[in-house]
Amino acid sequence: MVKIKEFSLNFILKWLTNFKEMFIGEYHRTKDNKGRVFIPSKFREELIGGAVISKGFDERCLFLFSKEGWNNLRSKIPAGPIAKKNTLALARWFYASANDEAIDPQGRVKIPQNLSEYANLDKDIVLVGVSDRVEIWSRQAWSNYYDETDNKFMSDDSTLEELGF
Repeated sequence: MVKIKEFSLNFILKWLTNFKEMFIGEYHRTKDNKGRVFIPSKFREELIGGAVISKGFDERCLFLFSKEGWNNLRSKIPAGPIAKKNTLALARWFYASANDEAIDPQGRVKIPQNLSEYANLDKDIVLVGVSDRVEIWSRQAWSNYYDETDNKFMSDDSTLEELGF
């Protein structure tokens, strides 16, 4: 009972202080035969109110947002004017792929089949904390992406300089 009270107290304190979630770290997980994956305990508290899973923007990965994070993103995606085809296309593409998902009592989230296929997820996946969201990658795709990005940053200082580092 103490754990539940402690968990609830932490959640209430964060809510009262308007705490913004921050997801960080890399976690290797296995997706079960029902499409569920264990969410790291560090992430679960931020997802207590539910989660939204959608397609990622640039790579074949998925985005997992808290409800608050999803609502923040929604406010940035233009809803109109409906006469602009690119605006409509982005909204349709992004919202059509989004799914409300709950974290079950065991700390798992179900990845919908259509999103699992989009991201080419097999059993071995990686959850990557990226500030306001968790990205869900196939282990192979993440390894390839990370190696390529790591080599780029290690061999080219101009990228870091462009970012002000």
